[in-house]
Amino acid sequence: MESSKVGIEKFDGSDFGFWKMQIEDYLYQKDLHEPLTGVKPDSMTEEQWKLKDRQALGMIRLTLTKNVAFNIVKENTTAGLMKALSNMYEKPSAMNKALILLSSMPESWDTVVAAISSSRGSEKLRFDEIRDVVLSERAVWQLLNG
Repeated sequence: MESSKVGIEKFDGSDFGFWKMQIEDYLYQKDLHEPLTGVKPDSMTEEQWKLKDRQALGMIRLTLTKNVAFNIVKENTTAGLMKALSNMYEKPSAMNKALILLSSMPESWDTVVAAISSSRGSEKLRFDEIRDVVLSERAVWQLLNG
């Protein structure tokens, strides 16, 4: 398999960001990067576009483990496949960032952490929302404590 010659490990669901960087670089090397956008260039015929999209799609599928490939078997475009993979494997990392931020707060922030955790209920925690709350709380603390 050609992907093993360039050293792209099969994506098994872990370290999506690293795998994505590698597969995008590989597709650029092979001039198969255009389908990543999902937008056909005006200079390309529909037949050329479909062929290039199918070639890129096949190249990506060859770098997926069976378990990951099973989850995206219905995707039939490169852009759709990458979006599906991103939705499955990037979202948890954003939530992990939020959890890491909350768990790294000092004990003096326990009340804020508890309030954030309980206010979200079963909703997923979002890093940017938690960051904004922490920054706001810090600004209030600085105003009160000079």
